[in-house]
Amino acid sequence: MSYDVIIGLEVHVQLQTQTKVFCGCSTAFNPQAPNTQTCPTCLGLPGALPVLNKKAFELAVQTAMGLNCEIPLFTKWDRKQYFYPDLPKGYQISQYDLPFSRNGHLDIPPATDGDTPIRVRILRAHLEEDAGKNLHDESGRGAGSMIDLNRAGTPLVEIVTEPDLRNAMSARRFLEELRLLLVYLGVSDCNMQEGSLRCDANVNLHVHGPDGTKIPTPIVEVKNLNSFRFTEQAIEFEVARQWEQYQKTGQTIHDAPKVTRGFDPDRGMTYALREKEEAADYRYFPDPDLVPVTVTEEQLSLWRSRLVESPASRRERFRQEYGLSLYDAQVILDQGVLFADYFEQVASQTKDGKQAANWLTQEVQRVLNDRRWTLTEFPFPAPALGHLLSLVSTKKITGKSAKDVFNLLVEGDEPEVVTSETIDATIAERGLALVEDTGAIDMAIADVIGRNPKAVQDFRSGKQAAAGALIGQVMKAVKGADPQSVRERLLKQLEG
Repeated sequence: MSYDVIIGLEVHVQLQTQTKVFCGCSTAFNPQAPNTQTCPTCLGLPGALPVLNKKAFELAVQTAMGLNCEIPLFTKWDRKQYFYPDLPKGYQISQYDLPFSRNGHLDIPPATDGDTPIRVRILRAHLEEDAGKNLHDESGRGAGSMIDLNRAGTPLVEIVTEPDLRNAMSARRFLEELRLLLVYLGVSDCNMQEGSLRCDANVNLHVHGPDGTKIPTPIVEVKNLNSFRFTEQAIEFEVARQWEQYQKTGQTIHDAPKVTRGFDPDRGMTYALREKEEAADYRYFPDPDLVPVTVTEEQLSLWRSRLVESPASRRERFRQEYGLSLYDAQVILDQGVLFADYFEQVASQTKDGKQAANWLTQEVQRVLNDRRWTLTEFPFPAPALGHLLSLVSTKKITGKSAKDVFNLLVEGDEPEVVTSETIDATIAERGLALVEDTGAIDMAIADVIGRNPKAVQDFRSGKQAAAGALIGQVMKAVKGADPQSVRERLLKQLEG
C-alpha cells in the first residue's frame, strides 16, 4: 500500500505596529518585565472598549495583497470563545464568516533552474488579537505556571492555506518564501524566536486502497511550531507516526476525532494535547463593541501603490535582466530589501550582473559578517563599488588589485565613506593601474628570459609549470601589468 501526504498550514504573523490592535499599549517585546504593557482593554476588565488600530488594518490588507487575495469592501469582527489562562477576556476578537481577505495564492520558488514553481492556494487571511504567554516552570521545584499578558492584544494576521502541500520540505519552503515576502512588505519582522511568526500544521494521509480509492486518516494539527526546521521535523515525524498508526488500527477520518499535538524538538517527536475544536465549539458571534470596517476602492488602490516589488517578481527579473542563476538571485534576495537594492545599483552601473553578484555574495558579505556591520553602516556605497568593478571590466585594474583596494578602504575601526575619487587616488598611490605599455612588458620579459636559462629550458622540455615562476618575475618588475597579457606575451616569446 502507498499513501499521499496532505498538509495545510495556519500561519500566525505579528504585525509590526507600535501599539496593539485594539488599545494603545506598546507591542515592544519585553519578556524581562512581564505584565507591564497592559491596560483595562487588553486585560479584559469590565467597561473597557476596544478601538481598532488603523495601521494594523492597513498592514493586514497589504499582507493579503502580497498574497494575491481578494479584498472585500466590508468586513466585521467576531468573538471566538475559549477559556485559557492566557486569554483574560475568555474570548478572542477575531474574524469568522466575513474575513478581510480570501482566495489568494503564494508560489513556492523552484528548487533549481528549470523547475516550475509550486502554487499554494490561500483560503483566507484574517486579523485578530494575540493571546498572552504561559510560562511553565520546568525545574521540578513546584513553582507552577505563570502568565505574561504583555503580548495579549498584539495584532495578528492568520494566514490559512488550502491543503496543497505534499511533503515536509515543501511546507518549510513555503514558510521561507512567506517570511521573505512579509519582510519585504515591511509588515512584520517575522522573528520566529520571539514568536512573531508561528505555524500550526494540519497533517493527514490519503491511503491508496486496493480498489484505487483514497482513504483519509484523521487530521492532526501540530501546534505552535516556531522554526522552519522544527516544522519540517514535526511533519516528517507525524507522517511516519500516522502511517504506523493506520497499519495497526486502520483508523480513518470517519471514526476518529481531530486532535492537536505539540512538538518536542529535543526528542524530535509530537505528543498528544487534546481533541481539536471545531467552529461550533468556539461559539462565534459578532462582536457588539466593534463596528464593521468598510473600505473604498480608492483606499485599496492607495495601499496597493505602497507595496514594494515582491521577492518572486524580483527573483525572476534578476534572472532575466542580470543573467543570474536561481541560486545567486535567491542568495541576494535572502539578505533583504536593502541588499537587493544595493545589488541593482552596482549591477546597473557595471552592466555585469554576474560580476556584481559575485562581489556582493563574497567580498561584501565577508566584510559585513566579519565587522558585524549592517549595510547602512557599510562605508562602501553602491556607486563607489560600481566604479571599482567598472575599472576591472574595462581592464584599468586587475581583479586582484580591486580586492586590494576594497580591503584597504574598509580597514580601521571607523573607515571614511568611500568615493570614486578615493578609489582613483588609492590606485594611483599604490601603482595598481594596469600598464598598457607593451614595450615595457616585452623588455621585462626579455630580461627575465635572459636571466633564467634553466627555467626556459624546462619549459621548452615540456614542463609547463616552469612558466609560472617567469610570469611572477615579470609581474614584479612591471607593477600593474595585466597577468593575462604577460602570460600571452611571455609564452609567445618562449615558443617563438
